[in-house]
Amino acid sequence: MSTLAIVNGMLADPAGAALTAGTILIEGDRIVAAGDVAVPQGAETVDAGGQVVAPGLVDLGVFATDKPAFHFGGITRAALMPDQSSPLDDVGLIRQAARAGKPDFWVHPIAAATRGLKGAELAEIGMMQAAGAKAVGTGRQWIADSGVMLRVLSYASGLGLTVITHAEDSGLAGKAVATSGETATRLGLSHAPACAEALAIARDIMLARETGAAMHFRLVTTGTGFDLIRAAKAEGLKITCGISPAYLFLNDQAVTDFRTFARLSPPLRSEEDRKAALEAVRDGTVDVITSSHDPRGPEDKRLPFADAAPGMAGAETLLALSLNLVRDGLVSINRLMTLLSANPARILDVNAGSFGAGSAADLIFVDPDAPWIVDSEKMAAQAGNTPFDRVPVQGRVRRIMKGGVFF
Repeated sequence: MSTLAIVNGMLADPAGAALTAGTILIEGDRIVAAGDVAVPQGAETVDAGGQVVAPGLVDLGVFATDKPAFHFGGITRAALMPDQSSPLDDVGLIRQAARAGKPDFWVHPIAAATRGLKGAELAEIGMMQAAGAKAVGTGRQWIADSGVMLRVLSYASGLGLTVITHAEDSGLAGKAVATSGETATRLGLSHAPACAEALAIARDIMLARETGAAMHFRLVTTGTGFDLIRAAKAEGLKITCGISPAYLFLNDQAVTDFRTFARLSPPLRSEEDRKAALEAVRDGTVDVITSSHDPRGPEDKRLPFADAAPGMAGAETLLALSLNLVRDGLVSINRLMTLLSANPARILDVNAGSFGAGSAADLIFVDPDAPWIVDSEKMAAQAGNTPFDRVPVQGRVRRIMKGGVFF
């Protein structure tokens, strides 16, 4: 098997402390070595031109397979949420989803925890795992019935699957479209207190403790929620959590003027909670940064705020926005790649997201300083519903390799 050598790159290795010049050796679709390694005689070489070479991003929790947007953003694998037109609660649907993007993009389906995502009857989780599901998810909803959630966690734990849950107590959140506070009151929007998140997290942590299950809170957005996650981790529970850039760089004032592109689930929080989210990234409480990619067309967004569907197109801006965390000194670029690649791959139990020997040869070449302006009308996504429209950003993916092949 011939060897391919990526040379003259700055390696953003999730296992390393800082950017270092190095070489990556690839055989077939796998990395065989990375770092200060010699290039074998006869190997084909690719000059990275001094650009940052990083693992392809692994996006944990997207709502659509949107290959052009993923390619633009450097995402080589994505875990697809079970909230589809037909919920992913069936073996055939799981198999179909897993085939959707190959060969140049891989989809890892998340199996619906309950039939139809209705929170009542358990789905055939074991059969869906055999068909390719890499995790179990409650979807956009919290499972209110604690007995059902206990059974989901027990079953998933026995199968070695992580349960990915939505953290928002439905009894409190109801049909609220905003976080309680000055902005929601001034706009007359139905709102719910931010503690709806903490209540859901507290209940689910107790059930995770009871079952020993691995649980990932897909989006945690409040200071109180992060405090609960910290305590659970300190206790040794198998708890992880994620966040998307919107909650790091926007607060609830972004919905002023009834901007439906800023209508998200969970809703944008207070400035105090936004700062708590940044601290949670800095201190390591946050394990994953996800795009939460959810492209929504005019039929879903050009409506009164309360009637508009929640969600944003996030795949194309995920890396560029996250690089702000590096520029602001909260994390190193290597740590950022842990949040964007290595940790999501670990939670999904896929051999990707790192430069380790045997890891999938999924790589991106990044120019971290390349300036561009987010433009919702020119996005590659199925729809350009981004609250960051017209925002200047820095960081572009210049080249992508999937499975040892550039495309």
